[in-house]
Amino acid sequence: MTQIIQSFSEISGMYDAAFVDLWGCMHDGVRAFPDAVAAMQDFRAKGGKVILVTNAPRARKEVARQIAALGIPDDAWDAIATSGDSARAAMFRGVVGNKVWFIGQDYDQTFFEPMALIDDPAEITQTTLDEADGIVCCGPEDPHADPAVYRPQFLFAKQKGLKLLCANPDIVVDRGESREWCAGALAALYTEMGGESLYFGKPHPPIYDLARKRLSALDGAQRNPAIICIGDGIATDVQGAMGEDLDCLFIAGGLAAKETGMRDGSPDPEKLETYLAEATMSPLYAIGFLR
Repeated sequence: MTQIIQSFSEISGMYDAAFVDLWGCMHDGVRAFPDAVAAMQDFRAKGGKVILVTNAPRARKEVARQIAALGIPDDAWDAIATSGDSARAAMFRGVVGNKVWFIGQDYDQTFFEPMALIDDPAEITQTTLDEADGIVCCGPEDPHADPAVYRPQFLFAKQKGLKLLCANPDIVVDRGESREWCAGALAALYTEMGGESLYFGKPHPPIYDLARKRLSALDGAQRNPAIICIGDGIATDVQGAMGEDLDCLFIAGGLAAKETGMRDGSPDPEKLETYLAEATMSPLYAIGFLR
């Protein structure tokens, strides 16, 4: 049975580190959530380590710059592990070939910047779908358009046997009051059509391996730390935590606010239980918003 709590401080003393989702937990794509920032600052002040674990399809330095602009200060976190870095490492190891068809927006071009940690990286060239060895997807060109607009290209790509590298497994995010499609929606469509999609963010193991490496590299990190995962994505944050056998604090007021019957800052217990049962997920804790 998932326990509903009102403040992270009720349970934070049991953990050495927190793997914390960003979008929907620490910010809404427009601005930071002050209570969430304060909760992480308090956790760190008491000795906890905060690793921001995000499905953002970008390098950690780009994410650090983005969240600073949104109002998340440096003293609210210790390190960042991104789906983008996990996926970039795979790309530079050649998992989708040397010539790739890119799906994304102009600001996603940082995905192709060199990675110093990769020995003898593959030489990657962006090209047309006709000439491509594989696909790199950071997200739809228009995040408000139905992902089905890619069906004709995906049919051709599937027939060519191309693999699709998904830099962000999220299906949707809420930017303020607007819901947007993510790379995960395109990858799901490609898989549904019979193509092969490769994932590196939550809920898949590579990003958790990266997060553990980031944690172990910190000064004062415990050898066998007690870790809690915090996030609002039932199929990413919660599923990923359960797959890694880690405790999880589910943020009910994020993507599932409607389904969990949020009222006065907390989920409705019956609706929350129904939602989790239908998703066949059982996080140890739930809270309306991170605070």
